[in-house]
Amino acid sequence: MLFSSDTDRRDVRHFNGPLVSVVIPAFNASRYIERTLRSAGRQTYRNLEIIVVNDGSTDDTARVVEQVALADSRIRLLSTPNRGVAAARNTGIREAAGRFVAFLDADDLWHHTKIEKQVNALNRLTPQWAAVYVLHYIINSDDEILRSCRPDVARGYIFARHLTFKYVGNGSALLVRRDVALEIGGFDSSYAAAGIGGCEDLDFELKLAARYQIEVIPERLVGYRQYPGNMSSNHLPMGRGALEVIRRSLAANPQLPQYATRSAINATQKYAFWEFRQARNTYLSLVTIWSILKSEPSFVVRLALEKCLRLRQHCLRLVTATATGRDPPRVNRSKFDQQIVPSSVERPDETAQSRRHLMQLTEVDAELHSTLEPVADRLGQVAKSQTRSS
Repeated sequence: MLFSSDTDRRDVRHFNGPLVSVVIPAFNASRYIERTLRSAGRQTYRNLEIIVVNDGSTDDTARVVEQVALADSRIRLLSTPNRGVAAARNTGIREAAGRFVAFLDADDLWHHTKIEKQVNALNRLTPQWAAVYVLHYIINSDDEILRSCRPDVARGYIFARHLTFKYVGNGSALLVRRDVALEIGGFDSSYAAAGIGGCEDLDFELKLAARYQIEVIPERLVGYRQYPGNMSSNHLPMGRGALEVIRRSLAANPQLPQYATRSAINATQKYAFWEFRQARNTYLSLVTIWSILKSEPSFVVRLALEKCLRLRQHCLRLVTATATGRDPPRVNRSKFDQQIVPSSVERPDETAQSRRHLMQLTEVDAELHSTLEPVADRLGQVAKSQTRSS
């Protein structure tokens, strides 16, 4: 059963440009939800409705949202039983009135220009371009920037590349056409039901990328929060979930050549291995590293060398701290706030081998896209004929 904080749906204030529905799934999010709502409300793009789906919270999430909504009538609170982040996002998509939907996790932050830049980008493109993503910083509980995401970007038809490189990276970076989100079935709640929730974003992105083109704003406009206890810190289900997402996506797209399939599996096994290590699951770590060893032994060699190097650096730090009798100085970190000036990111360092790898996957995408174009043309002709007849 669905409850709304208002008896009737509020009239959304109209500004220039299409309405964007911001969907925020929230479960026991009272610690961060006010900061998140303010980062959404301060967007330079003003034509927003902000839908918070309270997913069965047992803390003060609803009260905090209602308090912030007193100062911003664009905020609407929906409360549902706890069913997981995928179901909460789907509720928001169904309730959304906007042409575009942007997803924002209840503990993340946006730069104030994010939505404006995404809308401007997508408005210039045909409907075959279904979504646009941005890059992010990793932030801590105090909004301090810990590090930058990898600056890998790709645009256009990116399905084969996205299987390997997973460009979007988090659930707060994407703006998508609402009708497309509904067409592909929204987010899959079966992962959470199986106890491997956390990678529903990747599943959704791959369904988009398999059928549509995707644009990118190569700027870090999201503060993606990581801290003990949030979903991204649940390493065991994250690793298992990523492997299952790729398995399902490959099964649903048997037209992929073997090279792209092998690349996707290898990349995801490496990600899962790190997640299993952080979860201290020795069995799954060993099973995964054995699979990697058979397909890419050089990765295991590099892993061993890096482990030795980290151990040496740790010993040097201990020796230095003991000799001086002082703890290492605290690092002064910048905060992710309105003062951050976004800029285009640099290209990542590439070896000749990585360039060849990327080029081969790009060629796979070009071939796959060519098979989709006749279908898209037919759909466009049908849409035009329906418009003329009406």
